[in-house]
Amino acid sequence: MPKAKAPVQSEVTAPGPLALDRQLCFALYSTSLAMTKLYRPLLEPLGLTYPQYLVMLSLWEQDELSVSDLGERLQIDSGTLSPLLKRLDAAELLTRRRDPADERRVLVTLTLAGRRLKARAESIPQRLTCAAACDLDELADLTARLQTLRRQLSAAPISED
Repeated sequence: MPKAKAPVQSEVTAPGPLALDRQLCFALYSTSLAMTKLYRPLLEPLGLTYPQYLVMLSLWEQDELSVSDLGERLQIDSGTLSPLLKRLDAAELLTRRRDPADERRVLVTLTLAGRRLKARAESIPQRLTCAAACDLDELADLTARLQTLRRQLSAAPISED
């Protein structure tokens, strides 16, 4: 009868600089996943995914944006944005058309249905605030700090030390 192998013991080390829970990137990533999961049931009745909701938020804020301006605002590339816009166009929430002043630019404009959807979406931020169990001042402060961090990271040179 063959001998049973002893279980492999993993080496336990004290938390160091590479400990997962010490990583800002993991805290941001896992929080983003939790936020997206929270949004899913709120957006489902609107027929939107979270990325589509971000597009709609941008257009509700400022209608008729070029695809490049929208991508810049959302910080996503055109390869990611184009399929989102195509699905929202198919859902008749927006239209895409060439800019008559510059045929190279594509303008994105809300349809009447897209504008009307805004009223149905207006309760979502409040529902998220309640789910976060934070007061409005805490959330405003956190949002401002994250926006500052995003700007700093976007401007930071990448070092290969």
